[in-house]
Amino acid sequence: MQQLNPLQNLLHDTYDRNPFRTPILVFSSIQTSETAQSHNKVESTKMTKAKAPKGVYAAVSTPVDGYWKPDLARYLDHCQWLLDHGCDGLAPLGTTGEATSLGLNTKLQLIKTLQDSNLPMNRMIIGTGSTSIDDTIALSETALDAGASGLLMLPPFYYSSPSSEGLFRFFCAVAERLTPRKPQIFLYHIPMFTGVPITVELTDKLRREFPNTFVGIKDSGGDFSHTLAFLKAFPDFAAFSGSETLTMQNLVAGGWGSISATANFTAPAVARRVKMETSDSRALDRTIAVLRERVASVSTVSGTKACLALLKDDPEWQRTLPPNTSAAEHFRSLPALFESLEPRDELIRLYGTCIFH
Repeated sequence: MQQLNPLQNLLHDTYDRNPFRTPILVFSSIQTSETAQSHNKVESTKMTKAKAPKGVYAAVSTPVDGYWKPDLARYLDHCQWLLDHGCDGLAPLGTTGEATSLGLNTKLQLIKTLQDSNLPMNRMIIGTGSTSIDDTIALSETALDAGASGLLMLPPFYYSSPSSEGLFRFFCAVAERLTPRKPQIFLYHIPMFTGVPITVELTDKLRREFPNTFVGIKDSGGDFSHTLAFLKAFPDFAAFSGSETLTMQNLVAGGWGSISATANFTAPAVARRVKMETSDSRALDRTIAVLRERVASVSTVSGTKACLALLKDDPEWQRTLPPNTSAAEHFRSLPALFESLEPRDELIRLYGTCIFH
């Protein structure tokens, strides 16, 4: 029997002993008849009208090849693996997916590849935000035509301290062009990266101008009171937290769950936690927090990829797009890091004693 590394041992029981490598998906793009394309377009239009499901989402990490392009086979493989192991939905082309380091044509190709796969597009919120109105529209139209249930939209962030009026005009320009497709737009609040906060006031103004369009937010600001302000201001607002450690707080408060970088690795544990009674959950809550802290401690992008390389026993996952730090720098330290995980009793309860062998 093949000896598992510490990270594989850690996850062995939670993943129901499934293989760590899932079969590469067969592209349905082989069917290129006009009838098939027409049917897909009609189905895509129908799916964009439904709000994204609640629950646990992974901000999907993007494997890249030696030419700095997405490794599409590994990408689809990982997307399927996430859905098979606890994710209610996926968020491709976000921060963890290194989308701002990918060119427009590359991102368009990736979206079309997702469309041509067997993956459920109605469980995807695709990142389409850009500093350019034209690029944002192009990505958004492609995502909606592909059947994505939502669009995750960064604010324009290059020019420092844009005014609220400037942000309003930007998002209005995008929404106006997309209106015939009935988009479901999730604003992306991640001010530590963009320097541009998404406020309740801006969101209220956008929702008044475009009812049923600006339906939610991904709040990665780290302040849950900010999320609560949106839930208080807007009934049935699809507010996601940016950390899986806040999933249950979010859902209990009336939110939509979480979209997280480290869910690329922690999704099975978080999904199990969502189904548990609160009285039985404290140990698992602590375990999830420890797992996230361990991954995030070496940076969310490269740390997540280092974990995936270890989990999948696949060194190709160590490659990141510059200027992100190579995951290879973190990979060597992970076995010892996970061997030292505490608290031991909660980990044994969740994963069994095999993780300490």
